[in-house]
Amino acid sequence: MPNDLLFSPLELGPTHLANRVVMAPMTRSRSINNVPGEIAATYYAQRAEAGLIVTEGTSPSPNGLGYPRIPGLFNAAQVAGWKRVTDRVHAAGSKMFVQLMHTGRIGHPANLPPGGRVLGPSAVPTSEKMFVDPDGPQPIPTAIAMTAEDIEYAIEEYAASSVLAIEAGFDGVELHGANGYLIDQFFNAASNRRTDEWGGPVANRIRFALEVCKRVEKHLGHDRLGIRLSPFGAFNAMAPDGAPEELYELLARELSKLGLVYIHLVDHSSMGAPPVPPTVKLKIRAAFTGKLILSGGYDRARAEHDLSENLGDLIAFGRPFLANPKLVTRLRENQPLRAPDFATFYTPGEKGYTDYPLD
Repeated sequence: MPNDLLFSPLELGPTHLANRVVMAPMTRSRSINNVPGEIAATYYAQRAEAGLIVTEGTSPSPNGLGYPRIPGLFNAAQVAGWKRVTDRVHAAGSKMFVQLMHTGRIGHPANLPPGGRVLGPSAVPTSEKMFVDPDGPQPIPTAIAMTAEDIEYAIEEYAASSVLAIEAGFDGVELHGANGYLIDQFFNAASNRRTDEWGGPVANRIRFALEVCKRVEKHLGHDRLGIRLSPFGAFNAMAPDGAPEELYELLARELSKLGLVYIHLVDHSSMGAPPVPPTVKLKIRAAFTGKLILSGGYDRARAEHDLSENLGDLIAFGRPFLANPKLVTRLRENQPLRAPDFATFYTPGEKGYTDYPLD
């Protein structure tokens, strides 16, 4: 069995990747005023051994800034901030996609700019709490159900943000359709109680994602667009809705027709979520002709096995990248990995962010 597939190059549409290691998107909450600063440029450049870096969730809309200190990509200051990041990452040899993440109903008004609204497909309450500076965890209010006009406006926000992504120097865009955020909220009947063309049957519940893809493609091109999905995900009050296999197989088929360059498939069973059944992964693999990124608790041995069995094309690593900036080297040389400091995952400043050893 080949044991070095993980470190072999790959063509991702027009984007040449030096290896098949992907740095997964991870919220780090270091963007003061929702603008990535020099500290973010240092953080990502330190980890640019990865063939592909996918940024932390970045909102295409003021309404999508549900968490404190997360970055956006909808104004000139944010474009300038991200341009510093992409310049540093490209100089270090990696490629970079921005993950566009609209938090939807998972947010708090205190984290939004003036005029921002916590929106969702339906006005379904959640027992989740949201951290607010400086008050700490606060109950999340019930989201405002989106009108048809709100939906159209949100779709256009994704499209406008994709234009800014090009300006900021990104190699592509990943739409966050996982983990209970806005696109995923439309997928799941736990958060989507609509009775119009955006809710009900699975073909309606995937409509929002497909419309966003179509609108973004007009500006970006299909071969620079990917999407992250989390079938059976339980994060942010998601729940099995009775037809996840049907929904994700249909979605994968429709995304394939649109020509997306990849699906980034999340399995958070290593963190306590329900596992994604192998049958679902195989159905998505069969229905989608683009590349498949696999994510969720991987080490080198499991990564090499799944690549050699053609279960996926790239492997995403999340938390191992935090304390191991040179993760690709450590994996290749079978070195032990340092453990990250959980207490500094979402705190401001350099500690637990850019101060891990670089060897």
